[in-house]
Amino acid sequence: MALISLEDLEGLDDEQLDDDITDNPEPMDEDERDRLLAHWQAVASTHQVSVPPEMTGPIQEMTRNSQQREPLPFASISRHEKMGEVLYEERLYPAGNWACVTRREDLYEQSISMGFMKLMRFICKENSAGRYLGMTVPVISNVHMMEDGNTFEKDVETAFFLPAEFQSSPPQSYDPDITIVYREPVRIIARTFFGTTTEETVGRQIHLLWEILGIRDDLRRDQYVVAVYENPGVSRRRNEIWFIHRDL
Repeated sequence: MALISLEDLEGLDDEQLDDDITDNPEPMDEDERDRLLAHWQAVASTHQVSVPPEMTGPIQEMTRNSQQREPLPFASISRHEKMGEVLYEERLYPAGNWACVTRREDLYEQSISMGFMKLMRFICKENSAGRYLGMTVPVISNVHMMEDGNTFEKDVETAFFLPAEFQSSPPQSYDPDITIVYREPVRIIARTFFGTTTEETVGRQIHLLWEILGIRDDLRRDQYVVAVYENPGVSRRRNEIWFIHRDL
């Protein structure tokens, strides 16, 4: 089995790793599989999560198809800028079917990591369709706040919008923890940020957006959404914090 050192990982560019694999249509050999799994294990360790060897197949499938991601459709209502910087955008997302899983771990980042690994297996053939379903972006996490308004509840739901091909007839998961949920349209305010998504960084973004918006009674304070557009291995990945309107 090939070994990879910490020095190798520090110099390993995630986008280059993806390119190396997606540009090569041949099946991965053992060294390539080990290299890819080691990369994901190193990334997961920053969230205090381990990636089991049985995730090798889903990781390989997701990496090969990383350039084929279907964006979640939405209608832009307004954009608010200051000195050329987009402060936030208001959007309307349509109704549709979502694959959802809830985890209750000690840390927020552990919950989203464990939830996403379950969704990866569902996307990669562990479903009633028996095939790779395709990926949509962003993957979202629903965060509920405790009564103090600052502390995250332990239960965190991670979800992805089913691709258009499967919206009318959603495949079912073999994992009882994953449910298909139909959700009504939702109106949100979104602000972009970059980097990792931990309870600390997400909490900071929530506070920052409230400072920008000021007092707003039309937005919920008991629930927020974190939207992630790139895979967990990207060090400066694009994310958004979403505030949810009480009404459309």
